[in-house]
Amino acid sequence: MSVKRRVALSWSGGKDSCMTLDRLVKDGYEVVCLITTVPADIGRTFGHGERAERIRDQAEALGLPAEFVSCTFDTYTRDYIEALVDLKGRLRLEAVAFGDLFLAEHREWGTGVARAADLEALYPLWMKPDGTREALLRFVESGYRAVVIRVRDGALSGDWLGREVDRSFYEDILREDVCPMGEGGEYHTFVCDGPLFRRSVPFTKGEVLQLETTKRLEHGR
Repeated sequence: MSVKRRVALSWSGGKDSCMTLDRLVKDGYEVVCLITTVPADIGRTFGHGERAERIRDQAEALGLPAEFVSCTFDTYTRDYIEALVDLKGRLRLEAVAFGDLFLAEHREWGTGVARAADLEALYPLWMKPDGTREALLRFVESGYRAVVIRVRDGALSGDWLGREVDRSFYEDILREDVCPMGEGGEYHTFVCDGPLFRRSVPFTKGEVLQLETTKRLEHGR
């Protein structure tokens, strides 16, 4: 019987991370932790601006440890490599997985930090840009639930905030001039439930914040 390879997953809290986790589990990997980067002085994630405690809620619902990497904008890559080296020692990592779809510069960065930590970089969802329509449909039909929490100004209106990524969302997003999966940052999501979740993570709509180039839907109290 083969031994499962031990993998850490770069986790944003959104649908792409979730589908990466789902694929890794189905392919027989042992996901030993979720890695999320958090600016040292903000307490929100680099990727989606999500509160760290909400990421922790997801990790607990999935039954996985959340590893937060405290970073600064100037030392982001160095901080990430140091975290991978530490995790490799503590958790006997063999690889780190990323949920990127087709952006070459993202893959180059991930492959570089993995190599620096003497780990393999995995990209289970990697596809051609024209595969994103089918990928979104797979998510819609997967049994996972996600809510739109952020939209980029000029790409999608604030009306999309709070929408569940369901069949109706799928049909509507195809009418927009954006990547259906939001790979260009057109929208971000928060996953609340699904096949790998031991329990759902409640999401209550809060206030909408206008940021420099995006609108963000806060979690209600």
